[in-house]
Amino acid sequence: MAGIPRHVVRNAPYSATMVTETTQVLSDGNRIHHPTTARIYRDSEGRVRNEQSLAGLDSLAPRSDVQQVVFINDPVAGVNYALNLSEKTATKSTWGRGGRRDAKQQAEPDRGMASRGRSGRGPDAAGSNVKTEPLGRKTIAGLAADGTRTTIIIPAGQVGNEQPMRIVSEMWYSPDLQAPVLSKHWDPRAGETVFRLVNISRSEPAAALFLPPPDYRVIESIGDGGRGMAQK
Repeated sequence: MAGIPRHVVRNAPYSATMVTETTQVLSDGNRIHHPTTARIYRDSEGRVRNEQSLAGLDSLAPRSDVQQVVFINDPVAGVNYALNLSEKTATKSTWGRGGRRDAKQQAEPDRGMASRGRSGRGPDAAGSNVKTEPLGRKTIAGLAADGTRTTIIIPAGQVGNEQPMRIVSEMWYSPDLQAPVLSKHWDPRAGETVFRLVNISRSEPAAALFLPPPDYRVIESIGDGGRGMAQK
């Protein structure tokens, strides 16, 4: 969820808790279970705030004393902010003219990301057998959601595997929210990943959530000549 949003959604505000659980079963029967939670807010203009614990983003946590980061994506102003809560700084970057990209081109990448596992693997190389089937509509977390299941069969020998491998992704997408509310991904190489939205509220989030707090120091980064410049 960090970085530039792939799909700017307007007129569908909400806030929710994102829960991701990964489970891996080892060859000796031992199980590794890793749950993470984050908070997400989106306003009617498509601004998004993501409050992420670094416990689930080890590669983004070079300093162990930083426990949580906040990402703000503002497609209206065309800026991103990364807030460091412990140091009270906001790293600001720009990403084009208002960040407004065509929503039709971006809806599918968003769905694809939701169905991938923690390993980041999508469909494998050419030669795999891919089957996608509709699962109908059901109510999840109080929202109507349309389900699809994608099954990938990797033939024996394609990635050094002695037997065919079966990878299954299931995704439930809410047309009202224009976002996945539940996804499941199972890959024998990485185990199972389940993502869900809980505690969903359709109320408009407070405008202050999409700006750095007034006592934060703003640091310009990656943009129009302001690299490395700090502003009070």
